Amino acid sequence: MNCLHCGAPLPAASRRDRVYCGNNCSALASYYRRKRGAAPPPRWHHPALESGNPALRAAAARASQLGETHGWSPSTIRCTMDGLAVLLDGRPAGERVTITQIRTRTSRHTSVPRVAEVLAGLDLLEDDTILAVRSWIERRAGELPRGFAGAVRAWLLVLLDGDARARPRSPASIYVYFAAVRPLVEQWAADRGHLREVTIADIKAVLDPLRGHQLRTTTVAVRSLFRFAKKRGLVFANPAARLKAADPGGGLLPMTDAEIRAVEQVAASPAQRLIVALAAVHAARWAAIRDLTLDDLDLPNQRITIAGHPQRLGELTGQALRAWLGHRRATWPHTPNRHVLIYEKTALDTGPVSRSYLNWNLQRHGISIERIRRDRILHEALTARADPLHLALIFGLSHTTASRYTLIACDLLPDQPAKAAGEQHHALSEPDEVSEQ
Repeated sequence: MNCLHCGAPLPAASRRDRVYCGNNCSALASYYRRKRGAAPPPRWHHPALESGNPALRAAAARASQLGETHGWSPSTIRCTMDGLAVLLDGRPAGERVTITQIRTRTSRHTSVPRVAEVLAGLDLLEDDTILAVRSWIERRAGELPRGFAGAVRAWLLVLLDGDARARPRSPASIYVYFAAVRPLVEQWAADRGHLREVTIADIKAVLDPLRGHQLRTTTVAVRSLFRFAKKRGLVFANPAARLKAADPGGGLLPMTDAEIRAVEQVAASPAQRLIVALAAVHAARWAAIRDLTLDDLDLPNQRITIAGHPQRLGELTGQALRAWLGHRRATWPHTPNRHVLIYEKTALDTGPVSRSYLNWNLQRHGISIERIRRDRILHEALTARADPLHLALIFGLSHTTASRYTLIACDLLPDQPAKAAGEQHHALSEPDEVSEQ
């Protein structure tokens, strides 16, 4: 292709929409065009928009529409159309495209999620991916001794998928359970060849050195493993049936001045200030903060719904929320994402932010959202003179959780005996008596 002004050949590696060999030719062409009163040359359009393939032409038009609606950059739209052209050109009408083909056939500059979004809207996408946690289970279970690998693999898969009487567990729970069970299996494998040969003495021998939360987590994981094995007929008897997951005890104390200063230092951006405000004022968990949507906000009436629990919007949270929403509106005005918290990646999609996005800045200073949340509940328990009913109503806590915070507050309050908290917990657990008061 040659320059439209001077006729010189354009460099071989030029962009497809380049029509002039340099800035001088572009400026001179514009000057003479205005002098003649001629119309500017037509803008460059991606060839996929005028393709003879109906599926490719429709996909390119949808990519252009989604890009304008959701605020994609011009390069993102162009690369998405490039990927669609590679995938759909010459493909029979109606044949679906797999995600594996998108990942392997398109260039590294092409956004796989954007291409998949376009194809999904046209019902041309087939999801053939395997969850990362499934590959992880196969790999980790294959590293165990032969007599134990099959049982542990089947147990982890049931935890992941669930069954008729158990709900599926999150990948994080599966990672924790396997991390707790793996060292035990490796110790048992030294003397035992199969899970059915493990006795209660073997289990107690590996649990005795453990303490605190590690002991509780390992006990729960071992009970789950052997309960599954007994149900599936992999063992004759369940040696962990009488194991009890002891409560590690409450070591919760109010946040120190150093921790509070660290939180104040971290809460510098509008997003971080909102995250801290939701945890410090409303005692919101990280999952509730991540899943908070615009539909959960009622700013005119000063109300907010967190994890299905309506609350009054505090002044601090209201200020942080308005500041963040202003920043969000100015930065991503056309985002389709209805979640309150978004960033560069999720602004182009509809999913929530990750847990690491919420906790990363705090964890650098040794603080977590859960630590701030627990301090807020404990502060309310101390202020309300250790009333579990008050905690349950304010924060939507269960009876057991509210009573635990009450007992911790009783230990910190010199004039509040634990017996009174026990009586309050007894009344709280009987809804008929509460309704009559």
